Amino acid sequence: MRLSSLADYAVVMLAAAARHCGASCRLNATLLAGETGLPLPTVQKLVSKLSAAGLIESARGTGGGFRLARPPAAISLAEIVEAIEGPIALTVCVDSARHDCAVEGNCRVKPHWGVVSDAVRSALAQVSLASLSNPPALAGLAAPVHGHAPSASDLSSPSPVLAGESQVSF
Repeated sequence: MRLSSLADYAVVMLAAAARHCGASCRLNATLLAGETGLPLPTVQKLVSKLSAAGLIESARGTGGGFRLARPPAAISLAEIVEAIEGPIALTVCVDSARHDCAVEGNCRVKPHWGVVSDAVRSALAQVSLASLSNPPALAGLAAPVHGHAPSASDLSSPSPVLAGESQVSF
């Protein structure tokens, strides 16, 4: 199982946006293309898809750009993947409207694929954009989606992300 390049790029782009300022300021596609190394047309395409999915809010014109629609801790990896790929389903069997499998009538595994797809989606839903925007050593300490922030006892030393970065507005 592998994500498409566009889904991967969407995660990279939103993680960069989360590092810059979360949902508090507007960014532009040119800035994120330069920072991530993604081609500008790809970033623009992703902005359109992510906006349609409600993960970012965009505005045109002077002072325009886009920002995350919610705080990074409230956006899951599952939401980002589904915004680009569509619903997470490991096989076509999960879609009850489709009947194009040659062995569907005799398949004893088909009833289980929905459970498996739900488990994969649940695992991806447990990973927040906030955790993906932190360095790997700190990713485990990031707040879970819709969860609480780590307590002071969870952070034995100052975070280089928190100590070394300031908010950037564009």
